[in-house]
Amino acid sequence: MFNKILIANRGEIALRIIRTCKEMGINTVAVYSTADQDSLHVKFADEAVCIGPPPSKESYLKIPSILAAAEITNAEAIHPGYGFLSENAEFSKICEEHDLKFIGASPDSIARMGDKAVAKDTMIKNGVPVVPGSDGEVDSYEEAKEICKDIGYPLIIKASAGGGGRGMRIVEEESKLKQAWDTCRNEAETAFNNPAVYIEKFVTNPHHVEIQILADQHGNCIHLGERDCSLQRRHQKILEESPSPLMTPELRNEMGQAAVDAGKSVNYEGAGTVEFLVDDDLNFYFMEMNTRIQVEHPVTEEITNYDLVAEQIKAAAGLELEDKPLKMRGHAIECRINAEDPAHNFRPSAGTINVFHTPGGHSVRVDTHAYAGYKIPPHYDSMIAKLIVSAPTREDAIKRMRRALSEFIVEGIKTTIPYHLQLMDDENFQKGTFNTKYLENEFKFNPEI
Repeated sequence: MFNKILIANRGEIALRIIRTCKEMGINTVAVYSTADQDSLHVKFADEAVCIGPPPSKESYLKIPSILAAAEITNAEAIHPGYGFLSENAEFSKICEEHDLKFIGASPDSIARMGDKAVAKDTMIKNGVPVVPGSDGEVDSYEEAKEICKDIGYPLIIKASAGGGGRGMRIVEEESKLKQAWDTCRNEAETAFNNPAVYIEKFVTNPHHVEIQILADQHGNCIHLGERDCSLQRRHQKILEESPSPLMTPELRNEMGQAAVDAGKSVNYEGAGTVEFLVDDDLNFYFMEMNTRIQVEHPVTEEITNYDLVAEQIKAAAGLELEDKPLKMRGHAIECRINAEDPAHNFRPSAGTINVFHTPGGHSVRVDTHAYAGYKIPPHYDSMIAKLIVSAPTREDAIKRMRRALSEFIVEGIKTTIPYHLQLMDDENFQKGTFNTKYLENEFKFNPEI
């Protein structure tokens, strides 16, 4: 087992990793930008190293600075968390070359799954269901036109190197194809330095269901059930839960096996998530694989009693997975608490938190790096906390979440807490009858309540 791990991340996820490391008896090194010098992950790590100014490209994305921090602190491994360098194949490779264990997927796995066109081709070869679409990247508009005629509308153009909802355009009819094609490629070039795109049939009103997998260095791979991430706006997840309201035991077995097959096809190591679209007839299609820990991993932890970060570390250290039957107990829900104003189109709300009171009670978990007096830097993601509850049934979990949200007091900035409170009272959410377009097309937030 490792003696010391450097966490190449910030905020909530860095603090989350530090907690598990402490429980495992592993020393930790935090890295931070000058904007994060007062963050809790800096305070609670055993050591902390400043790696640059606030912009991510000059700190959390600057590989030489992170490697230097690992060298001067004698860290043996690097945990990348999520975001930043967590799915950067080059970073994984450089760590390997510097005798630093990258706690995550191999460079080859990241590269194969990170390029969505290659990932799709890999899934086809391994018998995993995929959405009908182009055979890999599409190089020209003329080729795109012909492919779209075969696929049929509506369809979606996606950046091969995309993520986070960027580099995606839905096309309803051929007359709108050229503009969407040009816009998507330009956005892909700007955001990812790669204009390559591919085309898929657009599944109308889909559910977004993902499967958590774990794999070790000995060829073992298991799944830990599903998370439903259908409640989104602008392709950004708002709320996640497990089990999924539309799941059946048969579908879970099928999707779970498909996810395991996906992991084995790239010799995967560590924790990963295979994401699927599921239509109303319960047909499922591979969408992408995230080769890292997910923001929403706590809902799986709460119903399976696994510590996913601990499992990542064990896998990286060469330990073999424990082979035991999957047991999913009860229901868990996670609400992402963002520093945004839902009354004004989710406008970012950076500033100083004056009051920060977190909820408690039975089966209530808050993962956060924020506190009263904390100044939210404008340079990074707006999420300041994750509120997770679990209960024996989905109905009880909703009631518990409503209670917990009502206890969560944040003053000095605007947050998404009022939005989540109204969502708990929404009839369609309570019945589980929603899809990825529900929040944007049907749910109405009332800022006056």
